[in-house]
Formats: sequence, C-alpha cells, structure tokens
Amino acid sequence: MAAVKTVVRVGIADMNLVRESDTIRTSGLGSCVGVVLYDERKKIAGMVHVMLPDSSLGKGAALNAAKFADTGIYALMELLKTEGVRPMSLKAKIAGGSQMFQFGSSDTVRIGPRNVEAVKNELNRLSIPLIAEDTGGSSGRTIEFDPASGVLSVRTVNEGTKEI
Repeated sequence: MAAVKTVVRVGIADMNLVRESDTIRTSGLGSCVGVVLYDERKKIAGMVHVMLPDSSLGKGAALNAAKFADTGIYALMELLKTEGVRPMSLKAKIAGGSQMFQFGSSDTVRIGPRNVEAVKNELNRLSIPLIAEDTGGSSGRTIEFDPASGVLSVRTVNEGTKEI
C-alpha cells in the first residue's frame, strides 16, 4: 500500500516546512512572491508567501516576518537551520510577482516587480543561489514544491502548469 502524501499549505504572509515524503503549496500568488528554500541532500524545504518588499511598510506593533521579503526569507532560513540545514546548502526557486493592475506608473502600483526585486536582493544578501524563477506577467499563480525531486510546479491562470 502506497503512503499517502500530505500537502502542507502555506497561507498569505505565512511560512512552513516540508520533508521529502510530502509537498508544500501556496495559492493566490498575484503580486505576492512564493519563495522556496530547499536542501537537495536532506530533502527538506521551506516556503514563504511574501506580500510586500520591505518591513518598513509594516504598520502596528507586532511584525509578521513572513509578510515581507526582507524579514521573511531570513526567518525561513532560520527555521530551516533549526531542522539541521546548513545555510550554505540552500538553494531557491521563486514564482509570482505579477503586475496585477495596469493603471498608473507609480511605484505604489508596481508592487509585484518590487517584490521580485526585494526577494532577489535578500537571496543575494544571504548568498542563497536562485536556481529557477517564474515571475512577472499579469496572471495569478499556485505553486507546489516537492522536496524529493526538487521540482516546483507552477500553475498559472489561463496558461496551464509548468515545472521549474
């Protein structure tokens, strides 16, 4: 009898971990960016659903680290370290960052491209190589990562599914 795979779900401004027998998924990526950090050898991965580029945009006393690129990726790396993952062994795949609205040209409405740029800057700062990406465009995405294969499945509205 085959083992049943569990799909670990990651909500908006959320993060979680998964091991090789299961997969991890987030839905509703419009201007948000889904970031997967994984260790190929240990077959473990983490995913964060980043909403905004910079924690300076946060309001209120309590900061949700997973909401922002500059705090979420670092927090995910720290979470993976508690599972025995060495930061030097991490690789990244990302998807999302669509330009969902086409009105105006101010930086305020360019949130998708700004999220992608902030994610890449943070990965570079942490010396985590970006292996693959599916970003930009104007459609929403759902992504699912399998730590056993290292494949990120990207389902894009009206465009189908691809693997990166």
